Amino acid sequence: MKSENSNHSLREKLSDLSELPGDVSMGLPVLTMVGQVELNIENYRGMIEYTDVLIRVRTKSGQIRVNGRGLKIAYYTNDEMKINGRIESIEYQN
Repeated sequence: MKSENSNHSLREKLSDLSELPGDVSMGLPVLTMVGQVELNIENYRGMIEYTDVLIRVRTKSGQIRVNGRGLKIAYYTNDEMKINGRIESIEYQN
């Protein structure tokens, strides 16, 4: 566990030194919301669960849980997806 933390902090330091955004240098997810009805997720790794009330997505840094009503994936590519519906909460889990 200690080596993971030291590797993570090393990556953060290198990212800071390179002055590149975290999404580019560390592959961190980028979330863009439009109101409560649209969510774009970039840099995801895969889908874990997909229902009309919960969508769980795997990222390099953990999981993202999108809770709501009438959730639908409008489209997805290898690194980006768009979720529509009534988004009630977004949770990050390591």
